Amino acid sequence: MISLTDSQKIGMGLTGFGVFFLFFGMILFFDKALLAIGNILFVAGLSFVIGLERTFRFFFQKHKMKATSFFLGGVLIVLIGWPIVGVVLEVYGFFLLFRGFFPVAVGFIRRIPILGSLLNLPFISGPS
Repeated sequence: MISLTDSQKIGMGLTGFGVFFLFFGMILFFDKALLAIGNILFVAGLSFVIGLERTFRFFFQKHKMKATSFFLGGVLIVLIGWPIVGVVLEVYGFFLLFRGFFPVAVGFIRRIPILGSLLNLPFISGPS
C-alpha cells in the first residue's frame, strides 16, 4: 500500500472536491460559481499532491506551454464569467497536458477484470 503524507492526503481531498464541483457545475448548466470553486480546488489539490515545485515544473515546461496556456486561460475565463468557453478551453488544455498519461491509464484499466474485458472488445480496442 502506498503511504501518503498529510499534505498529500489533503491534496487528494481537495482534488476530489474540485472534480466533484466541476462535474456538478457542468450538470447544473455550467454554473459559474461551482466551476470556479472546482477549478481552484483542483489546481490547489494538484499542488498539494505533487508539491508546488513539481507542479510549477509540470505546467511550465517549454513543450507544454501551449497546453498550459489553454488550461490556465480556461480557468481564468471561467473566473471572469464565461463558463462554457472557459470549460472548452480547459478540456482542450487538459487533454494536451495529460495526453502522455492516457495510454498508461488505459493500460492500467485493461488489467482491471470487468473494465479490461470491455476495453478489449473488438469495436473498442481498434484494429489488432
